[in-house]
Parts: sequence; structure tokens; C-alpha cells
Amino acid sequence: MPLLEVSGLTQRFGGLQALTDFSFQLEDHALVGLIGPNGAGKTTVFNIVSGFYKPTEGDIVFNGQRVNGLRPHQITALGIARTFQNIRLWNDMTVLDNIRLARYAWLGYGFWSAVLRTPGYYRAEQAIERRAREVLEMIGLTDYAQELPKNLPYGLQRRVELARALTSEPKLLLLDEPAAGLNSADADDLIRFIRWIHDEFKLSIWMIEHQMKVVMSLCQHLTVLDFGRVIASGTPEQIRGNQDVIKAYLGDDTL
Repeated sequence: MPLLEVSGLTQRFGGLQALTDFSFQLEDHALVGLIGPNGAGKTTVFNIVSGFYKPTEGDIVFNGQRVNGLRPHQITALGIARTFQNIRLWNDMTVLDNIRLARYAWLGYGFWSAVLRTPGYYRAEQAIERRAREVLEMIGLTDYAQELPKNLPYGLQRRVELARALTSEPKLLLLDEPAAGLNSADADDLIRFIRWIHDEFKLSIWMIEHQMKVVMSLCQHLTVLDFGRVIASGTPEQIRGNQDVIKAYLGDDTL
């Protein structure tokens, strides 16, 4: 059984059809990419899979469970985490608190336990703190635990966002343009970092990315969208020479 199976996804916004009959399967421990020109519908796919949009048509089955209509926090609790094209961190909270918040889908206590500060409340809070610090250490961010994200360089902010996603212990990590805004040297570091995450955390990664160097270096398989439809699917080598893909990118030599 695939880890993720998407069947016949269609998304309409009023009179605009952003996605048409999109189907896709992702296996356990895969590292694959979703590419296409701006406006092709890539982020729409991620927004549907992660629960931010409810699909107009189609089904999403994750780890054997149908997840259509679930809210983002419910989908996160099932094992799908994501990052965003535009970094979304709480900039007036410390790095540590940003990471801690990712564990609150597994609170383990209710409202009155929090108000009364019961033993269960303290045990849960200590577990959240412990896991957050473990991830910070693994990602190499321990020295920045008490910093505010807005005071960190852009590349480190990206790492904080990735650390927050990993704290939820996902089976599937969705990366929406993780190399956006990075220079060539930082992109090279990101390639090594994503490869390390894939191996160290034993998870599947599905990524959207415009920097072809990143997806061609990392991904085992690529799906290409154009105007909301799949126009090609295959290995990076197959995609590189696909004439429909070249036409969609207007002969972009980054391919």
C-alpha cells in the first residue's frame, strides 16, 4: 500500500479551475518532486493534502486512512508536516517556543489540567520541552534556542521551520520551495541537509522547487504540472529531455 495515494483531485475557485484530475502515489521513504511554471497548481496540491483546502473532487488516502475534509492540525497529528514558500514563524517567540508549539497536537492534558497545573500537565510539558530540545540539537540549532527567528539569517530561519516540522515526527514531509531566496552556496548546503533529513528521520519527502539544481540532485521521481494538469512524470533524466516540459518552461535552460 502506498504511503500516500491521491486520486482524481480537482480544485475549483469560483469559475477558476486550479487543478484537474490530479492523481499521484508516494511510497514509504520516497524523495520526490513536484515542479512546473508559476501558477501551475503545485501549492494548491500541497494545500489540499495538508488540509488547508477541501478538494472540489477526488480522494486523499494517507497511511491507509482517507483524510479528505480533515483540518490541518488533524492531518499533522496523522503524520503529514509541511513548510511554506514564505517562511511562517512566530517571530516574537523564541526558536525553542516555535519548536515546542509543533508538539501541541499531542498535549495529553485538557483545559482544567492546564488551569490547575496537575501532575499530568507538568509531565506533558516536560515531554514537549525534551523533544523540542532533542530536535534542536539534531538540527544544529541549540545555540539559537533563545533567539527570536526574526534576528536570524534567512538560511537559519529555513532550518528553524524545518526543525518545527520535524518535531511533529511526520511520516511525510511536504517542502514548498525550500530553496526560495537562497544563493547557490546555501542551496548546496540545503541539498546536503535535506538528504540528511531523509536518511536520519526515515521519512518520505515531497517537495516543490524552482531551483532545478535542487530537485535534479535530490529527487528520485518528478511530476510536472502545467495549468493544473500533469504533463509529465518520470525520473529527473526523463523529465530533463521531455519536450512538453521544455515547452512549458519556454525553453528554460535551467532544465
